[in-house]
Amino acid sequence: MDSNEKVFGILAYLGWLVLVPILAGKSEFSKFHANQGLVIAIAATAIGFVMGILIVVVGVLVPILGVLLYALTGLVSLAFLVLEIMGIVNAAQGQMKPLPIIGEIKILK
Repeated sequence: MDSNEKVFGILAYLGWLVLVPILAGKSEFSKFHANQGLVIAIAATAIGFVMGILIVVVGVLVPILGVLLYALTGLVSLAFLVLEIMGIVNAAQGQMKPLPIIGEIKILK
């Protein structure tokens, strides 16, 4: 495995930079990490969008619930950050180890 593959693997976990290994990565290693990074990016974006709308709507109606939803959003974001760090470590070590919770979801073939 060359260093380019590891770089593509690491980039896959840096938000929407996942597009770089999707478009340029050719190896199974790059595609594996691109898939996991894409799952994280899509989930984080969707959950962030939905939670943002809920915080505004619920926060206007019941401010304390808005604050609690805001705190919950922070915890969910922290969970995504932990998954990203685990993925970066796996990619840097040259491992193709599925991440917890999202590791079995396949978007890319």
